Amino acid sequence: MTAATSAADRPAEGHGPAAGVRWDLGDLYAGPDDPELEADLERSLALAREFAARYRGRVAGLGAPELARAVDELEALSEPLARAQSFAGLLFAADTSDPRHGALLQRVQERGSEVRGELVFFELEWLAVPEERAAALLAEPALARRRHLLSAWRRYRDHVLGEGEERILEETANTGARAFSRLFDETLAAMRFSLEGEGRREELSEEEVLALLYEPDRELRRAAADALTRGLEGESRLLGFVFNTLVLDKAIRDRFRRYPHPMRERNLANEISDATVETLLAACESRFPLVARYYRLKGRLLGVEPLFDYDRYAPVVPVSATRSFEEARRIVLEAYRDFSPRLAEIAERFFDRNWIDAELRPGKRGGAFSASTVPSAHPYVLLNYTGNLRDVMTLAHELGHGVHQYLARDRGLFEQDTPLTTAETASVFGEMLVFRKLLREVEDPATRLGLVCGKIEDAFATVFRQVAMTRFEQALHRARREEGELPLGRIHGLWMEANRAMFGDAVQLRDTYGLWWMYIPHFVHSPFYCYAYAFGELLVLALLRRYDEEGEAFVPRYLELLAAGGSDSPPSLVAKLGLDLEDPGFWQGGLGILAGMVDEAEALAAEGGLVPAV
Repeated sequence: MTAATSAADRPAEGHGPAAGVRWDLGDLYAGPDDPELEADLERSLALAREFAARYRGRVAGLGAPELARAVDELEALSEPLARAQSFAGLLFAADTSDPRHGALLQRVQERGSEVRGELVFFELEWLAVPEERAAALLAEPALARRRHLLSAWRRYRDHVLGEGEERILEETANTGARAFSRLFDETLAAMRFSLEGEGRREELSEEEVLALLYEPDRELRRAAADALTRGLEGESRLLGFVFNTLVLDKAIRDRFRRYPHPMRERNLANEISDATVETLLAACESRFPLVARYYRLKGRLLGVEPLFDYDRYAPVVPVSATRSFEEARRIVLEAYRDFSPRLAEIAERFFDRNWIDAELRPGKRGGAFSASTVPSAHPYVLLNYTGNLRDVMTLAHELGHGVHQYLARDRGLFEQDTPLTTAETASVFGEMLVFRKLLREVEDPATRLGLVCGKIEDAFATVFRQVAMTRFEQALHRARREEGELPLGRIHGLWMEANRAMFGDAVQLRDTYGLWWMYIPHFVHSPFYCYAYAFGELLVLALLRRYDEEGEAFVPRYLELLAAGGSDSPPSLVAKLGLDLEDPGFWQGGLGILAGMVDEAEALAAEGGLVPAV
């Protein structure tokens, strides 16, 4: 194993059931002081200037073969910078408390702005090509491999500014949105939440306190929820200012770029129409009564009335002890292998080659993600593994991302990543493979009920909760634009309104729950990301139905979908599997499957004599 950093640069010792499981970033650079990193930063700027000297003012006159070569050159010269950016971002996520990591991240971001400033002319000149000329070029065989990419760039024709303005926006992002995003990450990673009760007091990280919301002990869950609330309240002034500033920053940029509403930029990036997104959101909202119906069942199963916010994830049957990371590895790889040995083979590399960072550690960023990095390397996965079943599912989820990204590397830097709308496909599919494996292995109705209820809650969090969060974001951005800087109480109210619409009268949300929007990173890093989770979950349910219908014949077609990366639009890619995202009724199919899962939970509960038949 190649050491990714010197002893002085290594993060603090980890703990928890995945202690010792940390990634080796040596496949990117030997460490933050690796001379090759600085060489890549210098090389990227030099190559960008050479490229600009050769192509500036010429793009409109390029023939198809020349344009294809230019895009190839642009992609190749972008990779050294992308490698440095990936390394700096991963190093910072692993330990946000080390000032050197933040300084490196800032250095790389500033160099990235310099490089993009040199190259922005290319996209602007391409977008200025008249439609008729562009269409003729894109129809030529020489541009077949770049047709989707160049067409996708042209979606932004109405929203770009002049080169000078674009350079200003890029440079100032380092002291604006990117700086506040970094401040958010450092603040959350440094926070400790005081768990109090029965004569004890513990200082927990965000991940540790959130994990306690899944414990069977109700008093412990309530204490964990109160600890989270107290911690957020202590940083509420800072976090509220961060959110207000970022929402205003987006409003200013949207105005400059002539976006008609706050979600348009995200929808364009996701290659999906406003109408399709609204159809998805409305379809999910129409099924909010299903959420209330399930939680009323859960209240009866737990013997709790009323059900409070801290009861939402309580297990409905006793759960086994903490699962070791090795056990999680076994479960996930076996589920993947049952579906596709190729899928399992790739996933196993993440364990064997130290591409995963899973231990709990001071200063480490919360949550979980998979970073695709660059095609000449491989993805890396970050987790905060606490050992409950949900973390096993999170491992399956992030490995799904990782396998997807690994398979798509051949598409090159510009098209290896998919829009968010299809980015969740393999991750949610991986979760469902694990769930199905676990369900196959149990016959006891109570145990099956526990698994089904756990999956329902995961699916509801992926679909309905994400829709509620999207509605919150819409309301937040609208209110900020209409009312100016929002007091914390106003934001709390918007959050509660969006969540109460989902739970109805089945879950009583305490007033303190109003603060819980503060720790959601997607609101900070990727505004309006959340609906992509609902999109992905319902798409995966449709894919699973295809798999059940077609059997083994489906597997190679699914792997081809993953390997396609972002080389075509989401509707076009999934159309090859017989799915029509433009069909308004498409979403109802997946929502119907979720309703069927609630039916099954009610039947299992009645069969086991746990609640009266309904």
